[in-house]
Amino acid sequence: MSGRTAADAWRAVVSVLRRARDAQRRRDRDRGRVSRTVTALVCAMAGLMIVISATHARGTDLRPARNTDLVSLVQSQSRRNAELTRQLTSVRKDVDGLAARGTDQSYLSPDVSRESRRVGLTAVTGPGVTVILDDAPASVAANGIEPDLLVVHQQDIQAVVNALWSGGAEAITIQEQRVISTTAVKCVGNTVVLHGIPYAPPYRIRAIGDQERLHAALASSEPIQIYQQYVAAYGLVFREKSEARLELPGHEGSLDLTHALPYSGFGVRSTTGGR
Repeated sequence: MSGRTAADAWRAVVSVLRRARDAQRRRDRDRGRVSRTVTALVCAMAGLMIVISATHARGTDLRPARNTDLVSLVQSQSRRNAELTRQLTSVRKDVDGLAARGTDQSYLSPDVSRESRRVGLTAVTGPGVTVILDDAPASVAANGIEPDLLVVHQQDIQAVVNALWSGGAEAITIQEQRVISTTAVKCVGNTVVLHGIPYAPPYRIRAIGDQERLHAALASSEPIQIYQQYVAAYGLVFREKSEARLELPGHEGSLDLTHALPYSGFGVRSTTGGR
């Protein structure tokens, strides 16, 4: 009796184990089918989203209002500033014309013309000198040199302008903009802002006057002599040439002076690489 009971118990245990094994196999098969089904659905949805995006975009940016191109943004703003400057000049001429009609001021015309020329509002022509400043070539930057030493700064442009004035220049332009008493050259990033308009190098500075005196003033300028050391060491650009005839435009834009400080000397490059 006891032998039969032990055998029956063993068969019962084996039966339970087989049923558990079969159940586990069924669960594994079901789980595998579910996983494969879910993976297929995810891939199908991803493909559908890609197709829908491509259809709506039609080869363009889905967010066209986003402007991540800083250069394009600067150029666009520069064009807008230039257009506003031209509009201001046109309006100012209209106002001057209306004011002249209102009263008989013909006796002032010679004085007005002379002062307008001095201020820089009228175009001038004559022989002169052109100076070009530019950054060092990109290949120099790969040598581990401090980037600040490889670009043209506002003090470099100011040094050239001051030397030309000291050489008796009658009129000067920077990037075809007339330099007047309220002109300020300001560095913003790797560009120079002049009368509210940013410019990238190379920088072209033109002056009308006695060519020999202008060249002599450039050669004797200490700040320019220091700049020439950077030209020799790092490949910055400094070129000057005589021009038989230059045509410099008159100033366009506002004559208002926003603020000013007493002169305390302009910063120059040092021979040790500082500022």
